[in-house]
Amino acid sequence: MAARSIANATISFGLVSVPVNLYSSAESKVSISFNMLHKKCGSRLKQQYICLKDQEIVTRDDAVKGYEFSKDQYVILTPEELKALDEKATGAIDIIEFVPLAKVERVYLEKVYYLGPDKGGDRAYRLLAAALEETGLAALGQYAARGSQYLVLLRPSNGVLVMEQLHYADEIRSTTEVNIPAGDIKPMELAMAKQLIAQTASETFEPEKYRDTVRERVMEAIQHKVDGQDITADAKPDGGGKILDLMEALKASLAAPVEGAAAERKAS
Repeated sequence: MAARSIANATISFGLVSVPVNLYSSAESKVSISFNMLHKKCGSRLKQQYICLKDQEIVTRDDAVKGYEFSKDQYVILTPEELKALDEKATGAIDIIEFVPLAKVERVYLEKVYYLGPDKGGDRAYRLLAAALEETGLAALGQYAARGSQYLVLLRPSNGVLVMEQLHYADEIRSTTEVNIPAGDIKPMELAMAKQLIAQTASETFEPEKYRDTVRERVMEAIQHKVDGQDITADAKPDGGGKILDLMEALKASLAAPVEGAAAERKAS
């Protein structure tokens, strides 16, 4: 079944315009959620807004939106004012500059969309995709939609333009916020760690090898409960004594059996 377009847009760079359709790049599984029920009768509970000052339930019609500009100090905005603040959804993907794709750190990535050519945009679309492919560059720009302005990156993939929605720089936390105690790395430990990595390294990325086994286990347990069976916790496997010494842990890891494709590579 063909992908369904979720929006229309126009890529603009220089005097060139490329009408495109936006498609979701993935179809996320519906998360497993549980409802809150009344323990006494099993009926579903409903959330309500309660005014902490007046200790009364507030209906949606009596609720307004406000921004806390100081501790317990709010400025109230009307629906009309909120609408006026929304970024106008022009549908334009304005390219500002071209940057080396390899220089864009993965930490900036937020969401991914596919772009396909809309009517009349086939030639310009193919041209932009080919030019980016040959130069190794990506197009960096901004896209206005859903009341916000997004930082986006366009890159080619198998002839298709991929639009990555990025975080703005002020949304990214610095790695300096992570406290790492000072210390040294012993050459022998580094060599063994590299050897351990080489044992299970793959030349290609094959995500189809992996499944969400936790979701599968939860859904199976829920079905057992629906069928009238009790859910019991599995006995924890005996992992043996913990190896506290790093060198001993590396040696034990290298000596352990290698599974799957990694074992086949090691044998060959």
